[in-house]
Amino acid sequence: MDIIIVGCGRVGRSIIEQLSAEGHSLTAIDPNPVALYKVGDRENVMTIEANGASYQSLKEAGVASCDLLIAVTATDELNLYTCLLAKNCGVSSTIARVRNPEYIHDIYRVKDDLKLSLAINPEHTCASEIARLVKFSGAVKIDSFAKGTVDLVKIKLGASSPLVNKKVMNCSSILKGDVRIALVERGQECFVPNGDFELKEGDFISIVAPSAAAAKLLKTLGLMSGKARYVMILGGSKIGFYLARMLREAGVSVKIIEQNEQRCEELSEDLDGVMVICANAMDEDLLLSEGIDRADGVVTLMNTDEENILASLYAKEVNKNAKVITELGNLKFESVFDSLPLDSVIRPKQLTGEYIVRYVRGMQNTLGSNVETMYKLHSGELEALEFRVHNTPGVTSVPIAELNLKNALQIISIHRNNRLIIPAGSDTIEDGDTVIVITKHKGLSDLRDILR
Repeated sequence: MDIIIVGCGRVGRSIIEQLSAEGHSLTAIDPNPVALYKVGDRENVMTIEANGASYQSLKEAGVASCDLLIAVTATDELNLYTCLLAKNCGVSSTIARVRNPEYIHDIYRVKDDLKLSLAINPEHTCASEIARLVKFSGAVKIDSFAKGTVDLVKIKLGASSPLVNKKVMNCSSILKGDVRIALVERGQECFVPNGDFELKEGDFISIVAPSAAAAKLLKTLGLMSGKARYVMILGGSKIGFYLARMLREAGVSVKIIEQNEQRCEELSEDLDGVMVICANAMDEDLLLSEGIDRADGVVTLMNTDEENILASLYAKEVNKNAKVITELGNLKFESVFDSLPLDSVIRPKQLTGEYIVRYVRGMQNTLGSNVETMYKLHSGELEALEFRVHNTPGVTSVPIAELNLKNALQIISIHRNNRLIIPAGSDTIEDGDTVIVITKHKGLSDLRDILR
């Protein structure tokens, strides 16, 4: 597809990296030559140094013939105007980044008038992810499929886990119910395990299960504590704002520590029932006096990765029971970050890129069984894909054992009529099903792509 990206900040660069890996023809527009150099030096992308919100620069980028325009500058209004202008130039689909909390609940009212295909809010998406991790404290990561009815729950096996030194085929009696161990990450290696695969202490395993059973599963494995009562947020960013509001609505006591006095005033005005402390969150004595050692959850959302990592490590040192969630903006050095004893890591820019890639895959599809949901796993080495099945002869009504599936690919679940099926070789895929696949193959956009 021919795609124009307006704005080459960190979000724009992340989107460009992921779309470039998908093989799309990309044009990036930004008035900052340094930002363009960072993109053009690493990716196969044409760059234009200009204001993306002008007809002339869009025309130079080939807007009349492109398939999609994505506006992700730092200004919401500029993004919306750029999309409107692009639509009037003939683009069929546009995506705008809209971050302002005052707009998030109203954008749907003017979406059609603005001719906007999709509005994305990275901070709100990230806050939702964090809120879910706070709720399921024993999980490292939770990815949802089938409109939230099926979860892929990632956990770490500690020394006391009943699954340690067990073969996968022998875990069903412990896990119980319709669940499957879909993925095992061990160090830098990643496995889609068969029944003879033996689990070890320190493994990260991803289990597919009905969403309603996720809490019970974590309790069975001794990883689920009671409901979070008190959460401390270090940093008053937009993510912190959205998260605090979500947690308060769920009945959780929330405290934000933010150093900027003006930002503290804004948060105090906009967040009812949330305590806002104007102070340096890197002060150990302050953190102890505010009860970091008693918190059920600690979320580090400060300005730098270094601060967030140090604060998270300190939180784990003084509070072994807290769920600690760390925001990281740097998408590089993942192997280094993964080696640190951090509970859960959130990368907002990466989440946004994945969201865009999922949308683009849906646009590419022509057969009706498009990608509904997509998640990158194990530093992007694998993908978990959800396909909605519709009119796919050659795949439907054929026993799975008889399908000529690609290697490094596994069908891990079928969702049919509100029922989760952990498929065996005799099971079939039928029209109307939701099918979840884990694969090392990149760029799958239709269910037929799972065949050789």
